[in-house]
Amino acid sequence: MKKTLIIITGPTGIGKTSVSIRLAKHLETEIVSCDSRQVYKEMSIGTAVPSDEELSTVKHHLIQTRSIHDNYNVSAFEHEAMDIFSKIFETKDYAIMTGGSMLYVDAICKGIDIMPDADPKIRARLKAELAEHGLEPLLDQLKELDPEHYNQVDKKNPKRVLHGVEMCLTLGKPFSSVRTKPNKERPFNIIKIGLNMERADLYDRINTRVDIMMSQGLEQEARSLFTHSELNALNTVGYKELFAHFRGEHSLDKAIELIKRNTRHYAKKQLTWFRKDENTKWFHPSSFDEIVSFVESGV
Repeated sequence: MKKTLIIITGPTGIGKTSVSIRLAKHLETEIVSCDSRQVYKEMSIGTAVPSDEELSTVKHHLIQTRSIHDNYNVSAFEHEAMDIFSKIFETKDYAIMTGGSMLYVDAICKGIDIMPDADPKIRARLKAELAEHGLEPLLDQLKELDPEHYNQVDKKNPKRVLHGVEMCLTLGKPFSSVRTKPNKERPFNIIKIGLNMERADLYDRINTRVDIMMSQGLEQEARSLFTHSELNALNTVGYKELFAHFRGEHSLDKAIELIKRNTRHYAKKQLTWFRKDENTKWFHPSSFDEIVSFVESGV
């Protein structure tokens, strides 16, 4: 019988950590994080890293194993996570992966294409163009170079648009032409569990969690990282709003309000993404017995 990877996804703040730990204890297995920010050791409060008690209850992998100064990406994650799964499955029938980083989940379920690093000179030039002229000229370039990718990309995300253009220019051909390989076969079954609740309840949880993060010292954590605010690892909700406050762009109260709003927006984006997958079975995070029954049924 094939081994089984259980993937627990859902929007930020929904309670994935708690459910994953309960399930891992029930199945006597280990957890691999697929959170693209919890991997960094300098970021704890703002990324909602599991507590020391939670980490000691069940063995976790890929939690705070990298520095914000390291070049870590979805390709590195795929390679590292697959190696961990192989080791877990040597002695266990199940492994659990949890987190809300959408591309990281896709990397394990489908595999990703190995891409060359972008030409640093091209990247520098495009970044300068973005800073001077804004996003529209880059969108025009992408539309001309790769209409297919242009139609798929998030046109409000400068990072994604810039990456599309730089890859077209680096490869010398449309980015989309090298992103169409079939899904990789995995040597294990995959069960996908999504956690969700009423939107108003989720938003209340998110707002409360931000208040708790602030009481735990998120402002101080962000201030300790402010000198490195240009790093990609720190271009994330919870930090960038406080960095703007430190630069005098708005008050602390406004920063907290923006963190809550932007976290709610991100949760909505995650739900839209994960709901596209018809193989995901959805549960309320309080429905633990139903989740166990579903997993053990082997559906």
